[in-house]
Amino acid sequence: MADLNIALIEPEIPQNTGNIARTCAATGAALHLVRPFGFEINDRHLKRAGLDYWDKLDITYYDSLEEFLEKTKNAPRFFFTTKAPRRHTDVTFPKGSFLVMGKETAGLPEWLLEREQKNCLRIPMRESLRSLNLSNAAAIAVYEALRQWDFEGLESVGEARTFLWE
Repeated sequence: MADLNIALIEPEIPQNTGNIARTCAATGAALHLVRPFGFEINDRHLKRAGLDYWDKLDITYYDSLEEFLEKTKNAPRFFFTTKAPRRHTDVTFPKGSFLVMGKETAGLPEWLLEREQKNCLRIPMRESLRSLNLSNAAAIAVYEALRQWDFEGLESVGEARTFLWE
């Protein structure tokens, strides 16, 4: 199991999944996709959003939410929802964590949120808005976990260059 895992439950929009795949490739997080999808996995929008990073991904597919929950039952799992009482910055993410995101139109199922209440997290946002874009929420969650781990294994400093205006 990877140090960091992003799970998308029944993703519907290929561009979001492609963007999240690219974030996973850039950070070393594993991507877990739970069927059914709202697109074909070979969808051109999905491939385009992930650009040329598909060969750099660790992807696992599940046929159902129940299968995913069973296979990850011993791992630390955090469920992202606008209905959570705690912020994503209020917890410490241990290695091997799963950051679980629901589908774009409905989020995670209510029964799951009730069952996993102590592990539900919210990304703060204005009260009058429904939710963040799924790929943005995933990136925020991933980088909070990585920040807590001091971005271990990631390149943090770019190469200095001389610019024309200097």
